[in-house]
Amino acid sequence: MTGEFSVYQFFPDESCERVSSFIDARSAVEQAKRLTETVGARIGTTRRVIITDGGDCTVFEWKHGQGVTFPPRDYDS
Repeated sequence: MTGEFSVYQFFPDESCERVSSFIDARSAVEQAKRLTETVGARIGTTRRVIITDGGDCTVFEWKHGQGVTFPPRDYDS
């Protein structure tokens, strides 16, 4: 069975790489987590990591120097 999520990483020159596609939600989150912990993510050669759903909507975003930017944290809860 295939999933509906894809994981992408972006680089300083604005190019991107689709790292995984048609994977389940758990696998997408695990892949994104690994990408945000790489040497490239720490030094900034990986600038952004996103997960998209089957409709190509971004459901997760991490940015170098900012951390997770989407979904936003709800501090009022």
